[in-house]
Amino acid sequence: MHNRQIGHTNPAPSGPGRRTCTGTGPSRDAARTRAAFIRTRLLNIAALGVTLAGLTALGWLSFAPAALPPVPTPAANPFSEPKRLLGKILFFDEQLSMDNTTSCATCHVNSNGGADPRRTRHPGSDLAFNTPDDTFGSPGVSLTGPLGDYIRSTSFGTAPQVTPRNSQPHIMAAYAVDNFWDGRARSRFINPETGQVSIPFGGGLESQAAGPPLSDVEMAHQGRDWPELIAKLAASRPLALAASLPADVEVGLAGNPSYPELFRRAFGDADITAERIAFAIATYERTLIPDQTPWDLFQAGVTTALTPQQVQGMNVFNGQGQCNACHTGELFTGNGFRNIGLRPTTEDLGRQIVTGDPNDRGKFKVPSLRNVGIRTSFMHNGQFTNLTDVIRFYARAPGAAPQFPDNRDPIMLQINLPPQAAGPLQDFITNALTDPRVANEQFPFDRAILFSDQTALRPVQVAPGRAGTGNQTPQIVTSAPAMIGSDWFKIGLGNALAGASATLAISSQPPLSGQVIPEATAGPYTAADGVATHHWPLAPGSVEHGQILYVQWRVTDPLAAAGVALSPAMRITFFCPRGGCPSTCPADLTAGAVPNQPGYGFPDGQLTNDDFFFYLALFAAADARSDLTTTAIPGSTGYGEPDGITNNDDFFYYLSLFSSGC
Repeated sequence: MHNRQIGHTNPAPSGPGRRTCTGTGPSRDAARTRAAFIRTRLLNIAALGVTLAGLTALGWLSFAPAALPPVPTPAANPFSEPKRLLGKILFFDEQLSMDNTTSCATCHVNSNGGADPRRTRHPGSDLAFNTPDDTFGSPGVSLTGPLGDYIRSTSFGTAPQVTPRNSQPHIMAAYAVDNFWDGRARSRFINPETGQVSIPFGGGLESQAAGPPLSDVEMAHQGRDWPELIAKLAASRPLALAASLPADVEVGLAGNPSYPELFRRAFGDADITAERIAFAIATYERTLIPDQTPWDLFQAGVTTALTPQQVQGMNVFNGQGQCNACHTGELFTGNGFRNIGLRPTTEDLGRQIVTGDPNDRGKFKVPSLRNVGIRTSFMHNGQFTNLTDVIRFYARAPGAAPQFPDNRDPIMLQINLPPQAAGPLQDFITNALTDPRVANEQFPFDRAILFSDQTALRPVQVAPGRAGTGNQTPQIVTSAPAMIGSDWFKIGLGNALAGASATLAISSQPPLSGQVIPEATAGPYTAADGVATHHWPLAPGSVEHGQILYVQWRVTDPLAAAGVALSPAMRITFFCPRGGCPSTCPADLTAGAVPNQPGYGFPDGQLTNDDFFFYLALFAAADARSDLTTTAIPGSTGYGEPDGITNNDDFFYYLSLFSSGC
């Protein structure tokens, strides 16, 4: 590496955390910061095990300074590269949700500053749409009962539910004490399975990571618990639904290792636990530090890093605008909670819900302004879609959204933003605080392509349906991916005549005159409350990769034409998971029995001695995957059905499968 000379003749205007420089080089503080930055990067590079030739491609090695302080890391969850990689894989895996539709990355998109670019309406506290208290949040999962059956939601029917608050960025969350808008993800992290304190202080990220997987709005069905989620994860191929994996993830998943193997690499053994899931995701999030903004360069003495207008905007930020009273220091947030008078406190009590203190009513976390310029939705309720309206709100400009006085922070009335200051301020916030790696999704802010992004694999409507009672057309729910090997594929019915009989028509041929002419049917089901669910486990061999089927609900309805209301007809394309379809041979367990070797932990379509020895290893370790049956006698009750206990019956059952060649 060479030394870059940073020179200027006059001290640059002050800013949050500004280090004053004169002469032809950086200040002593800036030089120390720069050295610490490079040292940290080199340590991380060593942990990754990559060569210098690969550093440019990874985007890790940089000459930019680091103005941010060291990332707080709890002693109970120290950094390791295998743990970071596991956390990144989990963050992008839609299989973490109950129906394979939602991952952490679904609602936290790096190129949108870590927030959700989607803007979906929630009816607010009055549960009525298109009223003043409406909010804008993230679509999650359809309301689903404990057995995986769809339930009609009062607000959303069978459509995905929407979170009542705007998605907060995961980028920079590592510096917060408590996370989420109201801070309910506390610094004291309690093991979700044992109830014991795992991290006394500094575990806000871990607490945050443990919330959404069991939320029946965001990722879960009602009553989902950690043992169920863990069992699903253990049986799932990591990132089976994803495409275009980041380079580090591609290397880590070479040979299709299982999740138990990834947990072994990260934690020393193959046990999957709620605590370890949270630890891994939090470790990954602690590497998402956007410290290469133009402002960071400016802090190191590169005076040309900011334009004159941005410098003017920075002076407004720290001066008459008083923005730095809340968005303090190099973090551009104090991570506190304030009520800015955005909406009446009766609509959302915010921090008071967590603390119980009436003085906290209407208070929400002050977000970092780093990368705010690439976000598309602002405030806890998503009220604004651009920074112009945000600044107008703070300035109390004519025609701006009103401020509500109940428990409003006194600082709000002290903000002085004349019209001529708004442009430079917005330029500074938008452009000077954006890390180009975040905007361009470059490592470590790169991402996998989710199933929800792959339009070619998603169901397609091919006929509009036919209305029945009340001129209502039944709805068809086809959000679950049609991935071969999935036990969670299902097709739902909504908006049907309550109590009516419904049948799902299935055909290999396109609809004729808007109707699917069934070659097979599922049902009949009773559409209780107008809703029904057909569960369709896609066992290996039951369908083929690329196979297309057409489906449509037929609902008995006396007021529909010909007495039958029709849902829209959908074209379903079945597909193999990433890495290939699972084997149809129960005894085919792996392509290799040696940990860390290609194929370890997943079938390859061939039955070899490797499969036998792999099963022996599972059996010796009493691994849950070795539990195959309740009895080894063909034709007896329980033959071939796991019972939760690994014993000799399981071994002899596997031996019979292996001996018979499946």
